[in-house]
Amino acid sequence: MDDLKTLWQQALADIELHISKANFLTWFKNSKLVEKNDDTGAVVIGVSSHFAKEWIQGKYNKVLLDILQNIDDTITRIEYIVLSSKEVEKKLFEKTKKVKEQPSGNQVGFIEFSADPETNLHPRYVFDSFVVGSSNELAYAASSAVSREVGKRYNPLFVYGSTGLGKTHLIQAIGNEIVRVHKKRKKVKYVPSERFVNDVVWAIRSRRMDDIKSKYRNIDVLIIDDIQFIGGKERSEEEFFHTFNILYQNNKQIIISSDRPPAAIPTLEERLRSRFEGGMIVDITYPDYEMKLAIIKNKLQEKGFSLSDEVCGLIASKIQRNVREIEGVLNKLYFYKELKNSDIDIRTAEDIITNTLQQNTVHIQPQQIIQTVEDFFEVSHADLINKSRRKEIVLPRQIAMFLMRDMLGMSYPDIGDKMGKRDHTTAIHSYDKISKEIMKNKSLNQKVILIKEQIQKNPS
Repeated sequence: MDDLKTLWQQALADIELHISKANFLTWFKNSKLVEKNDDTGAVVIGVSSHFAKEWIQGKYNKVLLDILQNIDDTITRIEYIVLSSKEVEKKLFEKTKKVKEQPSGNQVGFIEFSADPETNLHPRYVFDSFVVGSSNELAYAASSAVSREVGKRYNPLFVYGSTGLGKTHLIQAIGNEIVRVHKKRKKVKYVPSERFVNDVVWAIRSRRMDDIKSKYRNIDVLIIDDIQFIGGKERSEEEFFHTFNILYQNNKQIIISSDRPPAAIPTLEERLRSRFEGGMIVDITYPDYEMKLAIIKNKLQEKGFSLSDEVCGLIASKIQRNVREIEGVLNKLYFYKELKNSDIDIRTAEDIITNTLQQNTVHIQPQQIIQTVEDFFEVSHADLINKSRRKEIVLPRQIAMFLMRDMLGMSYPDIGDKMGKRDHTTAIHSYDKISKEIMKNKSLNQKVILIKEQIQKNPS
């Protein structure tokens, strides 16, 4: 472990010479070299977030590999993981002796307490509790067809959409329906992609790849969630590629979810991308007002408590995109109602909703939004606020103005002032334009999501 720490400190010293101090602190802060495999020449670098992982992998991988090879010429490639917590890090990189003491690869990863230990499926995710509307009706129809004709219709099924819109619910509902109909005759397995990667890492370290092959290739339905996180992890991609081929050739059902379509996952191998695109690709988009209202009513029924139609309408109008936020607001309203033992009026509801939505932005400053946009698009501050009409400058500028309005609720005159003393009408135009574009342009929507995640992870 000391050798790894020394190697990484040497590498960081060289990296700092190649990039600006701001970028170095942003992308390499809290990073560490967590594994070096002398047999394969691979090193595993842990970073603080998915955003940092994708950014370093896309922007700095070549520079980083050159630096590491100059220090140790046995290094041939880099893999990246997200160190989301000390517990994950400890589980992932425990000593080989302890790993070998585990009876099987099935013990690697984390299963939600209430999930079925055999399938990893959560019993709450069923078709009956999934609210269908114009934003997800095609995805729902395809999922229903797959559950009825396993391995025969839409194989693979690829479901994509932004965070919090119900992808995990839908793909787990397919699995639960198959289990309900076929009982033990169909072996179903739901796996988040990071757990698949963890299993591969465990198998490599303990030299038990046959356990992984047995675990994932002898099933009837494989459901992989958030496949985008497997991109760029060569050994995991290779194992998944062969697993995919074997399952597909044997008419086993493959179901995949992602926050973006296959073509928009830049680190994904072309051979995997082409196989995903050979199946059925469906998306889940943002719900309209009526659908949000239906979701609210459905969740209130699940929780066994009621709110007035006026309060329900307020929630539907205030929660603009992320359906997951609806559940967060309802939980707070339920807690308040239980605490006070009284009905919730419209003013109380509005206070609770506003407070909930502002929690993630309370420490965010306009300059942080501007700086994050500049870093993401690699444009200078001078270019962003000047009068240039070049496309590569206009888009970042409009996104910065959109985010200041969307995340901070700033007035249009204040936004214009922050962006080079512009007229407020420019800010209005930028907000309206980006608001409309992200609803239909998946690539732009993903950029905005990634920028938001970075801003929220590093408040001022």
